[in-house]
Amino acid sequence: MSALNEILGYLIQTALSLYLLVMLLRFLLHASQADFYNPVSQFVVKVTNPALAPLRRLLPPVGRFDLAALVESVLLQALGIVLLLLLNGVGLPNITLIIAWSAVGVIALLVNIYFFALLAMIILSWVAGGSRHPAILLIYQITEPVMAPVRRLLPPMGGIDFSPILVFILINVLQIALRHVAAGIGLHPALVMGL
Repeated sequence: MSALNEILGYLIQTALSLYLLVMLLRFLLHASQADFYNPVSQFVVKVTNPALAPLRRLLPPVGRFDLAALVESVLLQALGIVLLLLLNGVGLPNITLIIAWSAVGVIALLVNIYFFALLAMIILSWVAGGSRHPAILLIYQITEPVMAPVRRLLPPMGGIDFSPILVFILINVLQIALRHVAAGIGLHPALVMGL
């Protein structure tokens, strides 16, 4: 592979990965019913609206499930896979396999977003407890739908909340399962963000 192809591959993967990350944040903001008027939410909405507006006519949100954002994420992941394969001179597999690879990549990225959001939430609770910064509030709003059921199973003991440990264990189990699913369908980890 030439240096130019490697640079182009890096730039394509970086641009699509960043936009995919923002698109999945849009999905999570809707799913968690986060504050729409938060400045970070407004940024995410403005960046993703041009791509989502045409698709929303066909796939409107159903309750907390933003189907258009999820489908758009899978399509972005598929586009990235196709571009990287073409750039490296590798033949394209059938469309079903590309969609399967894309779906696994999107799920893996969602799991990673939760991992890092929980990590940020824990660190921020130590260093910026009670902060009203918009980004901190969004992190809390995104993670709380996952944390609340776990807290009911494992309530705080002696003033210490152990529920994040259980969530981290569940996330690691999901990551292991996703890596095995990816290997089972022949997905190379370099083709998708999140694995």
